Amino acid sequence: MVKAPQFQWSFLHPRYWPIWLGCALLWLISWLPYPVLMKLGDGIGLLLLKLLKSRAKVARRNLELCFPDKTATEREALLRANFKESGRALFDTIIAWWWPAWRLQRFGVVKGFEHIQAARDAGQGVLLLASHMLHLETAGRIFGFKLPSVGFYRPHNNPLMDWLQYRGRIKANKYMIGKREVKALLQALDQGEVCFYLPDQDYGRKKAEFVPFFAVKETATTTGTLLFAAGANCQVIPVYTRRLPGFKGYEVECLPALENFPSGDDAADVRRVNAWVEQAVLRAPEQYMWLHRRFKTRPDPDSPGLY
Repeated sequence: MVKAPQFQWSFLHPRYWPIWLGCALLWLISWLPYPVLMKLGDGIGLLLLKLLKSRAKVARRNLELCFPDKTATEREALLRANFKESGRALFDTIIAWWWPAWRLQRFGVVKGFEHIQAARDAGQGVLLLASHMLHLETAGRIFGFKLPSVGFYRPHNNPLMDWLQYRGRIKANKYMIGKREVKALLQALDQGEVCFYLPDQDYGRKKAEFVPFFAVKETATTTGTLLFAAGANCQVIPVYTRRLPGFKGYEVECLPALENFPSGDDAADVRRVNAWVEQAVLRAPEQYMWLHRRFKTRPDPDSPGLY
């Protein structure tokens, strides 16, 4: 379990004043109407598209690799929409961390919670599979209104930002564990907790299988999902999240638990996980984190990289 960062008087030192001023400004802005925040996010995202050229290059390449059947014009439009969503993600974070419950609850809906309840009624924990959607901070807080969960946590390098980040995220969680604390997560699942797990990034070749993801036939995919599913008394339940059109807020949809998982065939099982991620992405492809170098690890470490 992660020890909660404590406030330090050193946080009042002048070197932290820019962070305090930035947070104060964002807190004031957070009280603007939700549609206004999202429009501001669109503008920030388009600015980032021009400024973060290396990240735009990564996202453009990911879209090219995953959607070769789309035209260059279609992919460029999707890239532009994705950067708008990246700008909105800034405000998603302040919404998740700072909005009071009475305000945020009006913008969130959780579907399929009966699948979570069925697992808990059976005395089992829930490994809740989520994908890296840009609004995930807010989706996690919305799920927390139904049931506080256990989340992985990576401390921020800046101690003041770590204190702020922890205070924001603990609102949706019972407690948090370090991202490498495998035994702690297994124990939480055995105790009947609901634990978020995101299996859709490139975590390297260790404990990974190379299986298809969209049009990339050999994508390094973690087998951590199988480790947790097999090592604890739990059910594996995928969850879709998306930002609803028309400034209506956010939707979290829990699906039925995966059956016969893990099956004993690691490659087939992680391919099954990737297929679910593909379905989650296709529901709102502009909302996915395409900025990540998803295909950096190749089966042959000496082969040319895809970026």
